[in-house]
Amino acid sequence: MRIMAVSDRVLDTLYHSQVRQYFPGLDLLIGCGDLPYYYLDFLISALDVPLVYVRGNHDQGPQYTADGRVLYDVPGGMDIHGQTVFHDGLLLAGLEGSMRYRPQATLMYTEREMRWQFSQLVPRLLMNRSRYGRYLDILVTHSPPFGIHDRPDLPHTGFRVFLTLMRLFKPRYLLHGHIHIYRSDTPRETLFGETTILNVYPYHILDIAVPE
Repeated sequence: MRIMAVSDRVLDTLYHSQVRQYFPGLDLLIGCGDLPYYYLDFLISALDVPLVYVRGNHDQGPQYTADGRVLYDVPGGMDIHGQTVFHDGLLLAGLEGSMRYRPQATLMYTEREMRWQFSQLVPRLLMNRSRYGRYLDILVTHSPPFGIHDRPDLPHTGFRVFLTLMRLFKPRYLLHGHIHIYRSDTPRETLFGETTILNVYPYHILDIAVPE
């Protein structure tokens, strides 16, 4: 299966009528947050693929389009925060948002709050194991794990609970955004146990074998 994952930045090369010719053969679009809903809606239509996504810390409130529409989510997309989904043989789950750096803001979580979000996923992951013989193939997040691709300032600190999730449930991939990359020598891919962690900013093409 060929997947395009996107996050954090609108690209002219993707927001283009010929994008399907530039990126043929895609099967799934994954959004890792902080992208306008109109952009993701366009990609669904232009690439003719389904979308699963999580929201980032800047995806707050309604969004307004140039033609006067008000969007509260991505039309035709599936917000997978706190859910597990089975899509064409792949098991995916999502956890939205960033570390809390503003009190009372939505789409931000303290470490303790994110641990609670994770705890709500556990029964679903155990059910996956019982039904499919494995817990998870791809974890979709906005923020990175603590100590991997993150930064020392609070808004860009990763979550420690993601490390716990990877140790216990061993997803094949963790896809995240949030950390903007401007230097070619900045790490984008890291192996943690059995999980490959990818910073998909601003987009990444992933070819993944679907389990039998």
